[in-house]
Amino acid sequence: MKEVIIYTDGACSGNPGPGGWGAVLMYGGAQKEVSGYHPATTNQRMELTAAIEALILLKEPCIIKLYSDSAYLVNAFQQGWLRNWQKNGWRNSRKEPVGNQDLWKKLLEMNHKHQVQWLKVAGHSDNQYNNRCDELARNEIKKNR
Repeated sequence: MKEVIIYTDGACSGNPGPGGWGAVLMYGGAQKEVSGYHPATTNQRMELTAAIEALILLKEPCIIKLYSDSAYLVNAFQQGWLRNWQKNGWRNSRKEPVGNQDLWKKLLEMNHKHQVQWLKVAGHSDNQYNNRCDELARNEIKKNR
């Protein structure tokens, strides 16, 4: 299987408010940047959307290292939150419905198709790819205002 590195980020102007997402995909020597916009959303939805949109681009099952500065996204996979939510009928530890279920279910589908390693990266630090994703996401908000 092909090994792909993906960086993702989401941004929102106000929360909720207009939002953008960005992703950088790398395979071999190739690099692809993608981004998008939503007029009324939340930061968390944009973080999840960035990962979904990047994974959708892959035409076949791949081995993926996906880097995000979103603890919400990474911890859901690394700390078993998703497994617990499913086991509890999509209820969180407070017995409330889990937010963003539509996006989590899409991510679960993608996670089963690919071998994804979900990795946390520090946001707004010296990581050029995370910074580029942030720039892509924020540019989407600026150009759509």
